[in-house]
Amino acid sequence: MKKRILLTAATMLSVIGIAGCGNSGSGTSDDGSVTLEVFNIKTETAEQMDRLVAAFEESHEDIKINMTTVGGGTDATAALQSKFSSGDEPDIFMLGGLADTQTWEHKLYDLGETELAQKAIEGTLEGATLNETVYGLPMNIEGYGWLINKELFQQAGIDSEAIETFADFKEAVETLDSKKEELGLDGVFGFSGGETWVSSQFSSNFFAPEFNDSLKETPEAKELHLTYEAQLKDYADLAIQYNAQPLESMDYSTSVEELFASEKVAIIHQGNWIVPTLNSLDDTFAKEKLAIVPMEVGDGSKIVAGPAWYWGVNKDKEQEVIDASIQFLTWMYTDEEAMTAIIDDFEFIPAYTNFSSDDISDPLSNDIYTYLTNGQTVPWVHNSYPDGYGQNIFGVQFQAYAADQISWAEFTDQLKSSWAQERQ
Repeated sequence: MKKRILLTAATMLSVIGIAGCGNSGSGTSDDGSVTLEVFNIKTETAEQMDRLVAAFEESHEDIKINMTTVGGGTDATAALQSKFSSGDEPDIFMLGGLADTQTWEHKLYDLGETELAQKAIEGTLEGATLNETVYGLPMNIEGYGWLINKELFQQAGIDSEAIETFADFKEAVETLDSKKEELGLDGVFGFSGGETWVSSQFSSNFFAPEFNDSLKETPEAKELHLTYEAQLKDYADLAIQYNAQPLESMDYSTSVEELFASEKVAIIHQGNWIVPTLNSLDDTFAKEKLAIVPMEVGDGSKIVAGPAWYWGVNKDKEQEVIDASIQFLTWMYTDEEAMTAIIDDFEFIPAYTNFSSDDISDPLSNDIYTYLTNGQTVPWVHNSYPDGYGQNIFGVQFQAYAADQISWAEFTDQLKSSWAQERQ
């Protein structure tokens, strides 16, 4: 992703500031007011969060919030661990799925009976649930897969909305390739295989159905059988053959900003987090040209979508602080003013049923929300692979295969053996 947007799928970076009002340190005051310490790692929405906190404090005079946002150069995981080690524990902090939930389980409050847990879209709590206890509430939904320029498809005589199967997709790719010159394309795809996190995300479509689309089963799996190896090879070979330049060396900026936004390629593998980037380059692109196409793997054609981050509440704080923390999180996703900000200001896809798809103005986000509510998605299982596997094993070996340095058999053998070794 673009350097400031990559933070939604990769390690967050340096502390950039503290927003909000109130005394330093959390807790209750003699006058009955409560100060909350919130640890946020979505730097791309730091300004929006500042505005949301100000609106909350205006209507809740007895609750003050200190918002620490981490990004821009320091490992967020290390920064969070440092706060706990120093005794400066936040009241609300973010979890990146089951791995983080397991790490902090001893500090997390059971949120299963909260209003937000009851309103969460089916399946969205799984990434922060251990032993049937809900420890995190989803921040938002992010979805990804084949993002296309539907206007280029139309110019090539292709109905992108009719693409459901791999055969449909392959036919569309070959048609686009045959018309590259008249369409002004450098290639059909702009897959940024030089970014191993992109390849790691790509793998989720093919790994998830093997583990029954379960974030719980994936981290417990001792072996990887590559049940959907044939489909993985079909899509991988197609992207490699028709990419604008060697897939294994293309970076995010080239893919998204130089090629896709300038209509030099028709297809990339990315998610709705690129919408702000596209809007900054062409404020009509996302609204008029951007769409997502599902992949045919396993049971039907689906995209990858689900929560990437969850809000957790520190159980070791005073009950008044815990209650105020839950009150703030509930307000964020149920208050009318806050809900409007979540959609329009944050440009989030909501993870709660009290929102309507009609509220989502961004067409891509609306499509992803519809896929999710219709059950046509698989979860972000790449976040549940063995530590470092997605980028350091799948991503690196995928580069080697794309560069014709190893055979497909060598690629898949490495995937299976490395998984088994990591899970011993």
